[in-house]
Parts: sequence; structure tokens; C-alpha cells
Amino acid sequence: MTDFTYDMDADGVVTLTWDVKAKSMNVMSTEAFQLLSSMVDRALADPAAKGIILTSGKKDFAGGMDLNVIAAMRAKGAQATFDGVMGMHQILRKIELAGMDPKTKKGAKPIVAALPGTALGIGLELPLACHRIIAADNPKAKIGLPEILVGIFPGGGGTTRLTRKMGAMMAAPFLLEGKLSDPKSAKMAGLIDEVVAPENLLSRAKDWVLSAQPADLVKPWDDKGYKMPGGAPYHPAGFMTFVGANAMVSGKTMGVYPAAKALLGAVYEGALVPFDTALKIEARHFTSLLMNPSSTAMIRSLFINKEALEKGANRPKVADQTVKKVGIIGAGMMGAGIAYVSANAGIEVVLIDSTQEAANRGKSHSEGLLDKGIQRKKVTAEKKAEVLGRILATTDYAALQGCDLIVEAVFEDPKIKAEVTAKVEAAVGADCIFATNTSTLPISSLAKASKRPEQFIGIHFFSPVDKMMLVEIIRGKATGDVAVAKALDYVRQIRKTPIVVNDARFFYANRCIIPYINEGIRMVAEGVEPALVENAAKLVGMPLGPLQLVDETSIDLGVKIAKATRAAMGDAYPDGAVDDVLFWMEGHGRLGKKSNAGFYAYDAAGKREGLWEGLEARYPTAKDQPDLATVQHRLLMAQVLEAVRALEEGVLTDIREGDVGAILGWGFAPWSGGPFGWLDIIGAARAVDICEGLTETFGPRFTAPQMLREMAAKGRVFYPETPAKAA
Repeated sequence: MTDFTYDMDADGVVTLTWDVKAKSMNVMSTEAFQLLSSMVDRALADPAAKGIILTSGKKDFAGGMDLNVIAAMRAKGAQATFDGVMGMHQILRKIELAGMDPKTKKGAKPIVAALPGTALGIGLELPLACHRIIAADNPKAKIGLPEILVGIFPGGGGTTRLTRKMGAMMAAPFLLEGKLSDPKSAKMAGLIDEVVAPENLLSRAKDWVLSAQPADLVKPWDDKGYKMPGGAPYHPAGFMTFVGANAMVSGKTMGVYPAAKALLGAVYEGALVPFDTALKIEARHFTSLLMNPSSTAMIRSLFINKEALEKGANRPKVADQTVKKVGIIGAGMMGAGIAYVSANAGIEVVLIDSTQEAANRGKSHSEGLLDKGIQRKKVTAEKKAEVLGRILATTDYAALQGCDLIVEAVFEDPKIKAEVTAKVEAAVGADCIFATNTSTLPISSLAKASKRPEQFIGIHFFSPVDKMMLVEIIRGKATGDVAVAKALDYVRQIRKTPIVVNDARFFYANRCIIPYINEGIRMVAEGVEPALVENAAKLVGMPLGPLQLVDETSIDLGVKIAKATRAAMGDAYPDGAVDDVLFWMEGHGRLGKKSNAGFYAYDAAGKREGLWEGLEARYPTAKDQPDLATVQHRLLMAQVLEAVRALEEGVLTDIREGDVGAILGWGFAPWSGGPFGWLDIIGAARAVDICEGLTETFGPRFTAPQMLREMAAKGRVFYPETPAKAA
């Protein structure tokens, strides 16, 4: 084990350098923690050692805890998990006290954390236990505690220490929102103590060690008479802070995210007791949270599986397909967004449209985004010039020479797409991969316009492209492995998360989104109170209710999809009741947010004011309203059953892609870990029972797929390894 190395210089300053050789960024393991503990013991026991500098041998300090450590503890049960967490607390507390006499508060040796770059999770919790934190002035570095974003909270003492260091109100953005800061911002917030030039980091740390006074080594909470900044829970000011925090968390999480509630409990209860007892309280809440299936599911999908997909878990075994030059056909909203993310990733871009004015307008979209970045001080003028310099806006298809990837993003019209395909193939080399950006059109049909169908693939971006992290890659019947690898490597270059699905109407994402929207609209037609529909969705963890979602995506788009689907399915088309509502809305010019009129009413500036009162006249609310659970089951099962059917039919080939895609693509209840994660939480047998009740009342669209029935009969789950591997 060489994760930490020990070196003492002639002045007696010990440097403990963290450098995990097999990783690009340091992560903490159980063995590394024990090694660190033994090295701290060695330095504290050595009379020649004056103090300790804790730093990194890499450009960053640390990325957090190795999730396998948490998984191993969790697999052994609650007691083993609690004992493991308390073991970490004991090591960090030893660093914090550093040999101090508990009565005189003297005798400690100074320990300073010197951060060269990013410090996240345990990578900040460890420095928080040191006596001083000095960071290099590295604008790209991120410092913070992002655990809440993946379903847990800082359980290595970070919750307790940060609250006592800053006060509950000031610590809230870092704990409850996972806010990350650059070093200078972190110092201004009180997260760290000092920022120095990178070349002076270690020398400044050494100077501090040699000049530190006994008073510098006593943490405020270990000093007599300590009072929490902003007030403890029963202090008048502190009382208001905790009441407000509780209301804010309840409002934001709708009660379905256990991590935020557990975090608040640890902070509130810990603030009432001495520091060491507070650490035990934090450990108990953290252990309880880790044993919660929701946290397990969130970590599995949002961290483990997401990272695996981004690293190419399902990539065909072919040579590297890094994109050097991409041609984007169509400079509308989607094409312009794709051009921006490509150029921003360092790829040369040719942006083509039918007129030079349209092409220039598409390029100006990138300029606008970069200008916003400059205003927020995230982008420099040099960076803006560099990115824009990579985009050539033109009408000339000859400019596509040398492109190794084409992303076609023209109108969703097979004839127009076929014409563009022919023009592109006449201009590019024989090895160029052609990707069509479409949300609904079957790829195998579009590929018929290509002379090289094995190099033709679907790539579905979500809008707005610069913000949405998911890209759905669609393999047509003739699509070859090189085309799939090219698409995956490109998505990785632009720093998004890919899923790969097989060709079918609506692919995977829209196959699940559309039934969710339709079920909400169908309930409105039935007389269900629209507010009940919307709030039921939010109370189960959906970011947007179905009516707001269709307003955002546009009602006329829904009408176009409905007409095309009806034409394709004929008498089997199941959504006539939904069409009655959509077509009526469109006929009255209520096209959604873009027209400031949809299921919601909007003011002149486009701000949503509330559900449109005119719905009541056309679709009166029924006297008897369904219970909340029934509405929620309808909305969830409309999505989940389509996900299972997609897996059953081979459209989806990996449940990890199904869960990650659902959360990133349309925000499916992240607390559940995705559709398959949710089914595992409630159990297949319970899911089948819900389906049978819904089918009896609302029809065959809720019939449980055979795969789900077989799983229920055999007591199987989608993630059989969950107890052992999920963190």
C-alpha cells in the first residue's frame, strides 16, 4: 500500500503525500485510511517531528471516498457500517487533536492541509479536521461536499465540522445543495483559510507549521465557551434558521429524498450536544441513510452506472474513434446547440444551413452562450475567440471535406433528411460516419437514403443541448460497430452521458415520456383536477408535472407526433382521448410556453402564472376525485411499463442505460434510481398488483409485461447484486 508516503525534512516538517497510483484522482480506501492513521501516529510520536503537511502528489487533492469501501461496509449490515464510519471519525479526530492535552489544550502538533487542486467529499472532510487549510490559486479547482447530489450526505465529519465552523445558515448551500467553489470563493465563504500561488503552496504550508502557536491548534468547538455561529437550535436566531431550513428542504424535496432529511437531523441534533457526541449522531444518520434503498439506488444510477456508461461500458471493441472535425447540417436551435458543445470541446466544426444568414444565426447562438459565461466570469475573452474560431458557418457542402462525423439536425421530415443525406455523402470521404439527430423517426427507414447504411446511426440530443446531459444513440438494423463507437467517443468528447438503444418507434426516452404526458392529459379529459395531476407528479419526485412538460416541449409538437403515430398505427392507435384535448388546445392557439398560452397561463414576459382557468369550461372537474396514490401510480406506471417493454423487446439492452437515461433524459424520480430501480424498491409482486388494479379500472395499457410477471412469480429483482455493490 503506497497511497500515502512519509517524508521528514531537516527542519522536522513531515510531508504526507497522497498519491493513489492506479487512479487519475485520489480516492480514499479503508487501507489508505489505516495507513494515514499509522503515519500520523508516527509523526506525533517522533520528538523530532515539528508538524505535518498533508498534500497530494497529483494536480488535484482528492475526489472523495472509494465507493467500494461504503459498499463493503453496507453489505455487512447496519452495525458494521456504523462501526466503519466511527472508525473514520476516530482517525480524523486524532488528526484534529494531534496529541493535545485535553485539560491544558497544549501539546498538539500543527497539521495543515495543502490543496493543489480539487478537493471533494472526503477530500474536504479530511482537511476540515486539520488545523489550517491552504489552497493553491487554481481557478479550475472545485472545493466542496457534493454528496447530497448522489443521494447521501457528508458522513466523514464534514456535516458536523462545517456546521460548527460556519453556522447552519452559512453551511446550508454547501451541505444541502452540494455547492462547489473555486479556491478564492471558498476562502471568502469561510470554507478554507488561505489561498496562495501554486508555486508557493508547500513553502507557505511549511512556514505555517513552523510558526503556529498553541492557540492556532485548538478548534473553536474544542475551546471552552464555544457558541455556534448564527445560534444553536434554541437560540432565537438559530431557531429561525432551522425552521426555515426544514421548510425549504420539504419544499424542494417533496419529502421523497431521504438524504436531505437525514442531513437536517444530523445537523439539528448534533448542534444540541458536545462535539464528539455530534459525530456519533452524524454516523447514526449516515448509517441509516446508507441502509435506505433510495440512497442505494441513487448512488448506483447517478454515480456508479453513470460513470461506467461514460467510460464506454457498452462500447464495441474497435479502434479509437475520436472526432477531429464534425459537420453539422441545420443551424436551428438543435444544430446550433450541437455546434456549441462540439467547438467548446475542442472539435473543429462546419455549421451548414440553406442560407448564410441562417448559418450565421446558428453561430451567434454560441457567441451568446459564451457572452453569458463571460458575464458569470466562467469564460475569458480569449476562450470565446478560441471557441468561435473553431466554427465555420457556411452554405457550402464542399466545406465538409475532411469531416469524420456528420450530425444532421434538419426538420423532422424524412424527405428533407433523405435529400441532405445524399448531398452530404457526395461531399465527404468514404469513412465518414453519418448521424441523424431525431427524436421519433425510425433510423432504419432513414438509413435507406444512405449508400453506406453501416455508417448511418441515430443520435438524439435533448434540448437545450448545452444543459441536458443525456445523448441517446440509436443503432439501426444495418448500423456497424465503428459507427456506434464513433458516436460514443464523440459524446464522451463533448462531456455528456450516452446510452445506446436499438431502433424502434420513439426509441427509449420518448417511448416513456409520451405516455407520461398522455396519462396526465387523459386525466384532465376525465375530469381529474389539473392541480391534482401536477402536484401528484411532483410529490412522487418528477421535476415537472405532465401538463407543464407538454407546455415546455410545445403542444403543436405533441399534435404532430400524435398525427404521425396515428397514421402509422391505424386502428391500434390508443390515444384518441388525449388527441381530443391536444387538438382542441392547438385549435385555440394554445401552443404552450412558446405562445404564452397552454395548459398554464403566462404573463407578458412568459412567466408561468398558474393553470389556465379555461380548462374548467371545456373539461369540468368531476365531483369525486381520485386519491393521490391512484394518480401517482397512473403517472409512474405509464413510464415504467414502457421501460420494461423496451427491455423485453430488445430496444433497451442494459438496465443501467434505462435507469441513467430516464433520470438524465426526463428527470424520472431521481430518488428511485430510475424505472428499474423503482421496481426493485417496491418489488415486482407489488408492481404487478398495482398494474392489475389499474388495468381493471383504466384499461389494458396498464397490463403488466410478461417479464414483470415472471419476476414476481420467482421473487427476482433487476439488480440482484444491489445489497453487495450499491453504495
